[in-house]
Amino acid sequence: MEEEYIKLIFGLKLKQVRTKRNLSLFGLAKLTGLSKSYLNEIEKGKKYPKTDKIALLAEKLEVPYDNLVSLKLDKNLAPVGELLQSKVLKELPLELFGIKESDLIDIVANAPTKVNAFISTIIEIAKHYNFGKENFYLAALRSFQEASNNFFPELEDAVLQFAKAYQIDLAQSPTSKELEEILVEEYGYTINTDELTKYRELDNLRSIFIPKTKTLLVADHIDEAQRTFIYAKEIGYNYLDIQERLYTFTWIKFNNFDQVLNNFYASYFAGALVIPRQVIKKHVDAFLAKPKFDKTFLTGLKNYYNASPESLYQRLTNILPNDYQLENLFFLRLAHKKDTNRFDITKELHLTHHHSPHGNETNEKYCRRWVSIRVLQEIAKTEEEHHMDVQISHYPNDGLSYLIFSSATVDPFKKNLYRSVSLGLQINSELRKKVAFLNDSSIKTYNVGVTCERCSIADCDVRQSPPTILTRQERNQKTDAVVETLQQKFG
Repeated sequence: MEEEYIKLIFGLKLKQVRTKRNLSLFGLAKLTGLSKSYLNEIEKGKKYPKTDKIALLAEKLEVPYDNLVSLKLDKNLAPVGELLQSKVLKELPLELFGIKESDLIDIVANAPTKVNAFISTIIEIAKHYNFGKENFYLAALRSFQEASNNFFPELEDAVLQFAKAYQIDLAQSPTSKELEEILVEEYGYTINTDELTKYRELDNLRSIFIPKTKTLLVADHIDEAQRTFIYAKEIGYNYLDIQERLYTFTWIKFNNFDQVLNNFYASYFAGALVIPRQVIKKHVDAFLAKPKFDKTFLTGLKNYYNASPESLYQRLTNILPNDYQLENLFFLRLAHKKDTNRFDITKELHLTHHHSPHGNETNEKYCRRWVSIRVLQEIAKTEEEHHMDVQISHYPNDGLSYLIFSSATVDPFKKNLYRSVSLGLQINSELRKKVAFLNDSSIKTYNVGVTCERCSIADCDVRQSPPTILTRQERNQKTDAVVETLQQKFG
């Protein structure tokens, strides 16, 4: 077994025995003649004592030597031992949130019984909802983005430095040809647009990078905007000197969290290069100042920046919080297959707090009054290239309202599949000051819920399921109120 694990287990057992004897570290040091700092190092799993020291500790603590050195743990420490042996702590991106592994282990050691219950609960939840490593890493990445308001100055600066070094004009969006030349001439890439077409299994991939030969295999059926983003992302990997990376786009597997995080960094770099910050700010300024909502704005921007609606909406989640102080926003991406009644949230981001429209992995029916679902229904009927709409969504349950823009497009890689991306801005005093067209009568307001099963809207003509969960909650509240009345009456 790993030496590190053995040290940690011995330290946990020693601390458990010491605390049961109501001894402080100082007291154990005085009892054994060993220094307090030495004992502290042992309990934190940094040192493993020699045989004579273990014998001394066993004698003074009145515990059998074999019990102290055994790796068998009692019921309180067993889940903790399982956690340590599983190496989960090594996989978690603790450093991203300023947490040291030793600090976490110290918390574990201080409250083993409570930690036992906590770990067991988390494991059960993870099993029940099929919550795997991928889900955890993506949740951790979202938390990292949210903690930084999804704006990263060092990456913005890197794009400016790159553009200056390679004479890229950031007054407009670069072309794929311009970026391809840099990949080939500067980074020694070979671009191959034929190979992927030979394999049916790779239909859903846009690119594969072969590091040994620096060959970039690119799907031949992608459009100019997608090709530009792929090239910009590859430049990001190289210019930022990222070694630990993913090799497929979209990615299909990863080995560690660094690959997931670095994929985000390269994607952010690409978005900032294709949609330059100073230029989009001018467009946003003009858009927000209009007294009437301009429905052509987002479509026009998509064409101007040689970018997909998703890249544009994602870029706005960088710009709006930092440059316009519009921090209460969310981003959602939904998928819908034609001739089905299923809508799935495949990506989401919430800044400042967890907003009302959010993913729910319990097979409930998302509210059909959402504009993000309506644009999917429309594009499935009309088969347009791009369908865009806007609405104000009011959530009666929490009293919050959002101005929501949503665009739907055909998925270029999967037949009869459509995607929508939505940007929601919470309506508050800051938004009212910044958005001149907020009171435009052409923007309709809808009372909405999150899922039908939890929705209290009684007159909904698009309800997909009765409010079963809400009804159960209300029944429990009434029961609780009657019990409280009886307690007061007879108490």
